[in-house]
Amino acid sequence: MGELRKIPGVGKETEKDLIMLGYTTIESLKDANPEELYQKECLMSGQHIDRCQLYVYRCAVYFASTENPDPEKLKWWYWKD
Repeated sequence: MGELRKIPGVGKETEKDLIMLGYTTIESLKDANPEELYQKECLMSGQHIDRCQLYVYRCAVYFASTENPDPEKLKWWYWKD
């Protein structure tokens, strides 16, 4: 299990996606733009990806950017539109 899997909501496939996008550590996600990550992944895959992936990215960036994250905000569905 890689470091990114320590982020709540990030499983094996999302970890692979983040690495493909150039994010290999939790620190590298700090202050990243989740919407840009999502759009870049859609472009790279050549298809529309389920918006749940965007919500996971929002949660991951929050986790990486926040010293003492609120446990309620560590659930991907908290980040839905």
